[in-house]
Amino acid sequence: MSALNDRLNPSAIIAASLAGLLFGFDTAVIAGVTEALRGTFDLSAAQLGAAVSAALVGTLVGALGAGHPGDRHGSRTVLLWIAIAYIISAIGSALSSGLGMLIAFRFLGGLAIGGSSVLAPVYIAEVSPPARRGMLVGFFQLSIVLGILAAYVSNFVIGLSLDGELEWRVKLGVAAAPALLFLLLMLRVPHSPRWLHHRGRSEEARTAIGILSMGDPDTLLAQFGEGVAAPGGDRLRWHLHRRPILLAVALAMFNQLSGINAILYYLGDIFAAAGFDAVSADLQAVAIGVANLLATLLGMAIIDRVGRKPLLLVGAFGTAVALASVALIYSSGQGQHLLLPALIGFILFFAVSQGAVIWVYLSEIFPTAVRARGQSLGSATHWGMNALIAFGFPVVAQYTQALPFWLFAGAMLVQAVVIWRYFPETRGVALETMERTVEGRG
Repeated sequence: MSALNDRLNPSAIIAASLAGLLFGFDTAVIAGVTEALRGTFDLSAAQLGAAVSAALVGTLVGALGAGHPGDRHGSRTVLLWIAIAYIISAIGSALSSGLGMLIAFRFLGGLAIGGSSVLAPVYIAEVSPPARRGMLVGFFQLSIVLGILAAYVSNFVIGLSLDGELEWRVKLGVAAAPALLFLLLMLRVPHSPRWLHHRGRSEEARTAIGILSMGDPDTLLAQFGEGVAAPGGDRLRWHLHRRPILLAVALAMFNQLSGINAILYYLGDIFAAAGFDAVSADLQAVAIGVANLLATLLGMAIIDRVGRKPLLLVGAFGTAVALASVALIYSSGQGQHLLLPALIGFILFFAVSQGAVIWVYLSEIFPTAVRARGQSLGSATHWGMNALIAFGFPVVAQYTQALPFWLFAGAMLVQAVVIWRYFPETRGVALETMERTVEGRG
């Protein structure tokens, strides 16, 4: 039985979750300024692609690089620097006088996104009670979804209010406001007590437990001591952490093999290829965005009741059916009126399962000593596959629109088998005893 209170001071969860809102906002906001950037800087298609993809490259680098400093200096410390990077990126992008300057600040924003995807879930997982860890880490995913919607709304409102060059500059610069709020809130929360105790700073851990209202300090410190790594366990190593490494890489790969980001990136092209030239792209984005939000809320509400593994299995089968339906529409050239319902069905099954589970699962399966580095590995795999599939989707789709969706559907069926056979259930398991569960010894 865990000694953590079921009730937790919400300030730390809210503060860390804001990293997710900035993650989603910075990822989506670029969609509203591409034409303006093309005109302002007279960009070729390749130059525009470089400006857009600079953040994605930075995201991969940020995810790869955040783990070690997170384990060494604490997730909270690095998240403070990430907040500063978000602020500088937003202001610098808004004030850019040329393509090179814009790419540099977009890359910096990408570093912040990648670091957020690693360290915010780690921090939330380490201060959450086991019985509610799934829902609380799920706030990070909910914040990402809200950030994406906020970017769409912000772009729309600013577009109505401003015009000319000032419009796109304000669209990019407005992200500095929530980034500043993120920084101020993170300054008010303590380090993770688990991380402090692992670093030998037990008195600070005791104080942090009180600030966060986590429970009885003596009992919790004794519990944290159960999770002390074995000799040599303070580094992520294949012979010590093979099982969680494989689980993290598999989950992150399948997350992107669902085609989620390729579909979101190329949603307009997908509808256009089915003959929906007159359909409003804004309304399509809103419909998909609302479905994403509702399903994410449902996933958060049930993840600690149903469990991670059942949600992943239901999502794998549901997304496979939805993706196969899209593929059939393209293969047969009929049923175009069913394309939007099929894509919304895909989003619903994805968001309630993989969308709700991925950041939770990655943040809880590694030991405390290497948790940030393990999360970094999973996150980097996620972003690397994102880049590969986002690049490959239009290359394949120019020859056949159906094939990518058949491949995505097949990958989801393979995922169902892998999840059923190899993935342990982690619902309600204390982080200090997680290693036994992951290795099949408890």
